[in-house]
Amino acid sequence: MSPVLERGEEVESTSVAPAIQPVPLQERKRLRVFSGTANTALTAEICAQLHAPVAEASIQTFSDGETYLQIKENVRGMDVFVVQPTCAPVDKNLMEMLLMLDALRRASAKRITAVLPYYGYSRQDRKDKPRVPISAKLVASLLETAGANRVLTMDLHAAQIQGFFDVPVDHLYAAPVMAEQFRTQDLPDLTIISPDAGGVERARGFAKRLRAPLAIIDKRRDKPNHADVMNVIGEVRGRTCLIVDDLVDTAGTLCKSAQALMDQGAVAVSACCTHPVLSGEAVDLIAASPLKELWVSDSIPLTEKAEATGKIKQLSVALLFARAIASIHDETSISELFD
Repeated sequence: MSPVLERGEEVESTSVAPAIQPVPLQERKRLRVFSGTANTALTAEICAQLHAPVAEASIQTFSDGETYLQIKENVRGMDVFVVQPTCAPVDKNLMEMLLMLDALRRASAKRITAVLPYYGYSRQDRKDKPRVPISAKLVASLLETAGANRVLTMDLHAAQIQGFFDVPVDHLYAAPVMAEQFRTQDLPDLTIISPDAGGVERARGFAKRLRAPLAIIDKRRDKPNHADVMNVIGEVRGRTCLIVDDLVDTAGTLCKSAQALMDQGAVAVSACCTHPVLSGEAVDLIAASPLKELWVSDSIPLTEKAEATGKIKQLSVALLFARAIASIHDETSISELFD
C-alpha cells in the first residue's frame, strides 16, 4: 500500500481526554478518509480513533513544482473525507486539497467532505481597504467548485466565514480540549486574557468554563503583523494570567501582551491557541518572552525548532475530529461537539 508522501517527521502530541465520548467501534464499509501531505500525523491519529486505515493516494511533485495526485482505490459511492490544513506552504497545501477534491468528484464519490483543521486565508474575511480581495470567500468558492459537498473545520478566525459557503459547514472548537488541560492544572488566582477586543467572546467562553474573571488587552495595529499594546483593562496584579487566542502567527502580539501583563504585576503568564502558525521569528520571540508556556492544538504540525523550545506544548484534537467524522457519516447529531 503506497502511503501519502510525508513532508516531515511525525509530531508527538500530548493527549488530553476532552469531555466527549470515544468513537464507537462500528463497521463503516462506505467510509474513506484521505490525507494530504500537510499533517499526515493528525490524519493517522483520526483514523486510529475511527478504527479505519488512511485511504490510499499518491501525491508527488514534478520538477517544476506542479503537484501530481492519484487516488489509488475505488471510491465510487463512498462517503469520503479529505483531511488537509492549509498551513505553510499555504498555496501548495490548498492546491493539494483542491486537486484531491476534483479527483474524488470525478471518481464518483457519493459525498465529499473537506476537513480543514486550519482554514488558511481566514484573516482576509472582509473588504476593509480599497481594492483588496475577500480571500476567505474566494477559498470557499474554490473548495465548492472543486467538489466539496460539506466542510468540517475548527476555530475559524471569523465565525461568519461559515456564511461564505453554500454547502453545510460544521465548525468545531478546540476549547473543550484546551480548557480541560488547564482545569487539571488548577492554576491559582486565574484570570483569562483576551489579547484584543475581537477575541473577547472567545475568551469569555473560556473564562466561563474555568470560572475565572476576564481581562482585555487594548492594542492598536499600525500595519499587518505588527501590534503595539496600549493598555490592560481589568485587574491582573497578583494573578496568574492565561491569554486565549485562535492562532499565533508572528507572535508579536502574544509576546507584547505577556510583557504588558507582567509589567502590570501578573505573577505568571501562560497562553493557549488553536492554530500554531508560528511564522518568521515567532519561535525565537516566544522563547525569549516572559511566557511560561504556550499550549497549542495539532491542527498544524510543529517544527522541530518549536518543540525544542520547551515552552510550546501540543494537545491532540484527533478525537474531536474523529467524533465529528463518525457523526457526519452515521448521520447523527454532532451538536455536543460545538460546545
